[in-house]
Amino acid sequence: MHHLAARMGSTLALLACAGVLVGCAAGVGISVPVFPGVSVGLGVGSGGNVNVGVGTGVGPVGVGVGVNQRGQVSAGAGVGVSTGVGDGGARVGAGVGTGTVIYDPEDKKPGKTDPR
Repeated sequence: MHHLAARMGSTLALLACAGVLVGCAAGVGISVPVFPGVSVGLGVGSGGNVNVGVGTGVGPVGVGVGVNQRGQVSAGAGVGVSTGVGDGGARVGAGVGTGTVIYDPEDKKPGKTDPR
């Protein structure tokens, strides 16, 4: 049972990472578990943003952080399910989540005009 829980944690970390990587948009990604419950992922969102992130999960809940090629840092959380595929330990899953930009380097540049 512990082995199953560890696998679910890794897979849900992937889903959380994917949620962070693409926010509320569609996208695809791949994740590699670095140790039980923690994964590093790479993804591409529907807008073409390439993102890298790290996520963790416990049970059906996962959280993560990621950064895109423009330097924006995002955080997110999600829930999901997964199942094993083949004999090699690969898994596929689906989930839903939400994410938000927590740091945008463009917002910190001097001389940027406020459109308000």
